[in-house]
Amino acid sequence: MSSLTETLVIDTLKSVDSGTAGLDIVARGWVKNVHIKDGRVIFALEVPASMGPKLEPVRLAAENAIKQLSGVTAVTAVLTAEARRAPTAPQPGPASGVPAPRERLALPTVKHIVAVASGKGGVGKSTTAVNLAVALARLGKKVALFDADIYGPSVPRLTGLAGQKPMSDGKRVTPLEAHGIKVMSIGFMMAEDTPVVWRGPMVMGALEQMLRDVDWGDLDVMVVDMPPGTGDTQLTMSQRVPLAGAVIVSTPQDIALIDARKGLGMFRKVEVPILGLIENMSYYICPNCNHRDEIFSHGGAHRTADQLGVDFLGEIPLDIKIRMTSDAGTPVAVSEPDGPHAGAYIEIAKRLWDKLSSGRRKAPEISVRGSLEEK
Repeated sequence: MSSLTETLVIDTLKSVDSGTAGLDIVARGWVKNVHIKDGRVIFALEVPASMGPKLEPVRLAAENAIKQLSGVTAVTAVLTAEARRAPTAPQPGPASGVPAPRERLALPTVKHIVAVASGKGGVGKSTTAVNLAVALARLGKKVALFDADIYGPSVPRLTGLAGQKPMSDGKRVTPLEAHGIKVMSIGFMMAEDTPVVWRGPMVMGALEQMLRDVDWGDLDVMVVDMPPGTGDTQLTMSQRVPLAGAVIVSTPQDIALIDARKGLGMFRKVEVPILGLIENMSYYICPNCNHRDEIFSHGGAHRTADQLGVDFLGEIPLDIKIRMTSDAGTPVAVSEPDGPHAGAYIEIAKRLWDKLSSGRRKAPEISVRGSLEEK
């Protein structure tokens, strides 16, 4: 049995001075959510919001303390803060509950950052994101895939990297690589079946640290697999990360398209361009008789794109090969590179790259007033 335990980690962190009132960070109650897996340790320091920017040295001291323990191969300490404000009456004008954006993350070696999103789960968003990243790499682009779904990271399994861990020199993390793309996910830091029970600020702290502390190198495109829905992660990523635009994935049926419209509307309200819609599970071709069946209807995403004035990037069929290759960690764009499904992803990747290369977008200026109001 490993001698590296949560108790040992917490006891060690008692040696780290909080810089306040002579108390250590454990005594202050800042240490939260310790996870240990194969020598990797991840924990959060939840501090008062007013002190957050001043405590980066404390975070580094906490990481260094844990690195000295026997059996530790990597440490991630997430500095996060949760503002606690007295309730106030809503004011006219600014959107209620929308925080003012902080300074944007600087990712100067990344030319284009593309969010792949969906209004709801179960539409194949992550599978699409992985195959799209691989297709872009097949076009000769330098590509990374960033998993922004903290609560349900599926990128490690979809890329065949489950159970592996990125290397770190104590300052920067080297992303893993698979199928010609660089990959980073919170799933590399903890066991696959371990639930992440974090509040919103802790999630954003982890995302920002992974983006900031990873040695991405020069990239043409970073594909971001967003969590489904229109919650805090999507809003904060839109405000904190200089997104070139968003790609919305939907299935053809009406219930999915309703949610896709919501996702599209959210990005528009925070001034992130919509690069286009993709219709996944668009149709089914019987492998025995070659009969085509439109199980979930067909063309709904294309009609929605036309109605909303955005580009339709393409359609992907419903096929067991796509599911099986994804589960096996060898996306169909890799396992059958000359097949029709890989060809569909390649065509979408070409259209996407044409839009990106036609003019690099300056990061938008997000204001609180009207950022989530109807325009």
